[in-house]
Amino acid sequence: SISNRLLILNALAEKPGKLENLSTSEDTKALAKALATPEGTIDIGHAGTAMRFLTAYLSIGNGNFILTGSERMLQRPVGELVNALNALGARIEYRGTPGYPPLFIRGSRIDGGEISVDSSISSQYISALMMIGPVLKNGLTIRLRKKAVSFSYLQLTRNLMLELDIPVRFEGNSIEI
Repeated sequence: SISNRLLILNALAEKPGKLENLSTSEDTKALAKALATPEGTIDIGHAGTAMRFLTAYLSIGNGNFILTGSERMLQRPVGELVNALNALGARIEYRGTPGYPPLFIRGSRIDGGEISVDSSISSQYISALMMIGPVLKNGLTIRLRKKAVSFSYLQLTRNLMLELDIPVRFEGNSIEI
């Protein structure tokens, strides 16, 4: 969990650092490989965290991507995250069943702003949004609807961002970046 978040945060940094002692998990390996892909099709296999984090990351980058995975991954929903990103101005389309991968992502500049997300579905959606918040022109305010699932992972994301001097504030049902 820490390695995957640090990979994304480092990739978004103005001056990326050298990461050491990363996890050797398949999720982390898939994410690291995907971050080195300049454009085209990215197959993350079974790596659910990579799917969610990359959906947000690629939406604000340069290039066009098809983000896909294993047969099981194509049955795991990403609709709430895609809806939130598209509401912010991302350009993400489904290449199969609406709400599920594979995704066609046209990287573009997103100004940011305020969005509302059902936080009872996946903390990874919220973490993915939090991590791209600092590079959005207007920052990001995430209004959490419903009780957040796995809130400790949102705290983990916040704590890592704070350690990197990225201001993040939790207040009631809002997260401000």
